[in-house]
Formats: sequence, C-alpha cells, structure tokens
Amino acid sequence: MPAHALKRPVLLALCACVLVAQSMVAAVNLLIPELSSSSLHPSHTEILWTVDAYVIVFAGLLIPAGALGDRYGRKGALLAGLALFAAGAATSALATGPAVLIAGRGLSGAGAALITPSTLSILMQLSAPEQRARTMGAWTLAIGVGGAAGNLGGGLAGQFLGWRALFAAMVPLTAALATSVALTTPRTERSARSNPDPLGTLLLTAGLVAVLFGIIESPAYGWTSARILGAFTAGALLISAFTLHALRSPAPLFDPRVFGSPRLRAASLGTATAFFGLFALFFVNSQYLQGVKGYGAAVTGVAIMPLVVGMAGAQKLATRWAGRPRAVIGSGLALIGLGLLGASTADATTPYAEFVVWLLVISSGAGLCMPALTYGVVTSLPAHQAGLGSGLGTTARETGAALGVAVTGTILSAHADLLHGMGPALRTVGVVVLVATVLVIAGYGEDARGPRFAESRSRAHAGLG
Repeated sequence: MPAHALKRPVLLALCACVLVAQSMVAAVNLLIPELSSSSLHPSHTEILWTVDAYVIVFAGLLIPAGALGDRYGRKGALLAGLALFAAGAATSALATGPAVLIAGRGLSGAGAALITPSTLSILMQLSAPEQRARTMGAWTLAIGVGGAAGNLGGGLAGQFLGWRALFAAMVPLTAALATSVALTTPRTERSARSNPDPLGTLLLTAGLVAVLFGIIESPAYGWTSARILGAFTAGALLISAFTLHALRSPAPLFDPRVFGSPRLRAASLGTATAFFGLFALFFVNSQYLQGVKGYGAAVTGVAIMPLVVGMAGAQKLATRWAGRPRAVIGSGLALIGLGLLGASTADATTPYAEFVVWLLVISSGAGLCMPALTYGVVTSLPAHQAGLGSGLGTTARETGAALGVAVTGTILSAHADLLHGMGPALRTVGVVVLVATVLVIAGYGEDARGPRFAESRSRAHAGLG
C-alpha cells in the first residue's frame, strides 16, 4: 500500500474507533452512584473492579496486541478488537450480577487493547512522512476527546437513561464503526519479522497486570500493605523474567534493548507524565464539580467539555511546530504542571469561569505535547513494528493515568474531605509533572531533531529488524 494512501474517511473512522475505546476508561466513573444503588447490589470492592477491570486488561494487553496486529494484520486485529469491545459491552448491559458486569468490562478492555495500537499503526503505515505530524495530532486529539466524551456520556446516562443504556449504546455504535472500517480502510502489509512469542507475551502481560493492580488498588489497601508490595514484587519479577527471556530468545516479542534509545525513554516518560497529570485532574474534577459545586452528573459532563477546546486549539500549534519536538514537549508538559498548580487553588467559592481557565491551560498543554510524544515513541522502533510501538506508547499512557488516579486518591484519603484534600493532591501532582518535565527535556536532547530525522532513523532501524 503506498504511503500516500491515507484518505479522510479512513482517518475519521480510525480516530472514531480510538475515541470510543478511550471513552470507556472514564465513562463508568460518573455511573458509580447509580451502580451502587442498583439491583445488582455490588459491594464496594465490586464497584472498584467494575471501574478497574477495563483499565487493567486494556493496559496489560496493549504491547502483545500491537505485536499481534503487526504480525497477522492490523485491519483484522482492529475488527477483532471492535467485536470483542461490543461483546463486552453487551455482556455488561445484560449483566445479572456484579461478576458478569466485571467480566464484560474486562472483555471490552481486551477489545480496546486491539483497537488502540491497530488504529495508530494503520495511520502510520498509510501516511506520507509529511502528513505524519498532522495525523499524530488528530489521533492524540481523539484520545483526549474520548476522555471528555466518556465523562459526558456517563453523566447523561447516569442522570437520564440508566447505567445499562451506556453499555447498550456501545453495541450499535461499535457495529457502525466496524462497518466503516471494513468499507474504508485498506489492509496494510504484514510484518513477517514481528513475533508472537507466547512465553514472552505471557510473562510481560502478567507482569504488567500485577504492576497495574498494585498501582490501582494501592489507595484502598495502602502502598506498604502486603497485598500491594506482593503485587509490585510479582510484577518486577515477571518483567525481569521477560527481559531475560527476550535477550536470549532468537525471536522475542520485542528486544528490550530498544530502551537504550534516549528518545524512546524520554518520550515514554513524557507520555506517562502527561497522563499522570491529566487523570489526576479527571479524578478530582468530577468530584469537585458534583460534590463541592453541586452540579448534576449531566451538567458535570458538559462542564468538562472545555478540555476539548484547549486540546483542539493546541493541536494545531503542535502540528505547525512539529520540527521542534523538544520545545513543544517541554512547553506542553510545563503547561500541564502549571495548570494543575493553578487548579489546586480552587475552593467552594471559586467561580466556574475562573476554574475553567485552568482546565484550558492543562488541556492546551496536553494538546501541544502529545502528538510529538506519540510520534517519538512510535518512530523509535523499526517501521515494521508500528503496532508494537503504539502498544508501548499507550501502555506508558495508561500506566501514567493509573498512577495519577492512585496518587491523587491516596492523598485525598489522608484528608477529612475532598475540599481539604483537593489542593494538596493537585499541588503534589503538579510538582511531580514539572520535575518530570525537566527529565524529559534533558533526555530528549539532541536525539530528537524532528520528524524527518526520526523518519530516516526509523528506516535505518528497519533494515536491522
């Protein structure tokens, strides 16, 4: 397939797929009150797993799912992911008990793990080099809009339609997306050099799931509890075992030595940092608007939508300045950190118009830095491993998001209520983001000299794959 084969209908279809997959990360958060009082009678732990099952399965499977698409076909992986996503949504909509609801969420998460890297790798394969900055901008904007759309959809469903309606709506929506993909999206060339590596996949997936479990459950059990320390220990051992296996295997899932690239390390850290800040905001934002400002669920969903405006506006600047990734990334991450510090000053008397200014600062920072960070991760690997590169980047994204929620939740739990804990939580996250920004800028250095350099380097690496 020629590099210039990307058409607007393909771009729109693929961005819509990733938007829907990302929306279900956040949508259930606004349904928690209704789920808690529903006929399923879930316990507090079951409510947490209803939220977390999607994220844990999604993030845990991203890397092998990306490699699977590279090896066996990206379009096929995308369509299979849409089918799994719809099946999981239908299971959740028809759930007769909490266990079935949680299982449906996990199944949808597995579908999302196939959808997300497939969409980006198809876009990378079809885009001409001069189009890729714009394409990355559109794809990362879809990720950001997905988070806001999830809050809006969850709020509307929770207030007017009921929690089952949200899951039920995903089935025809996903069917429409699958039809659009089938009709518009060409198949890309498969990579015979990408390897499924069953043992490596098992070790890495189990390790990531253990680490994510530890991160997500740490506010509930405590960071130093035996359960959480055991999860982190198991995750570290499994990931170490994967590394040893990959270094010795003639055909590993991927070569861990790719992290010898300063650009890949810096771009991965930057991606995790951006979503660490964003999801700390998302976690506090809906609680602040509902619990402190007194907004209903639907109004809260609408009140979050200015995030989309900031991301969309900044994404245009990111495309224009694509040749200066270090400056774009540093500026974007700094805006996220400074915006969080500003939002930490909000209290019960803060007007919404003042609070929304900080939302715009944070979302503008995300829109500015995320295209360059995504491009930096993907092009650090050979071209035939675009799906794997997308999986690595999205794993960093989801891990950072989980950490943002966990750290914020831990700080909030140490205070009497949200109003007293929100400021310290956002200040802590903001400072961490600013410190990490310095590390990302230092790590990016001269190893990231723009899209043309990255593209030529990717082609050179492809010859070594």
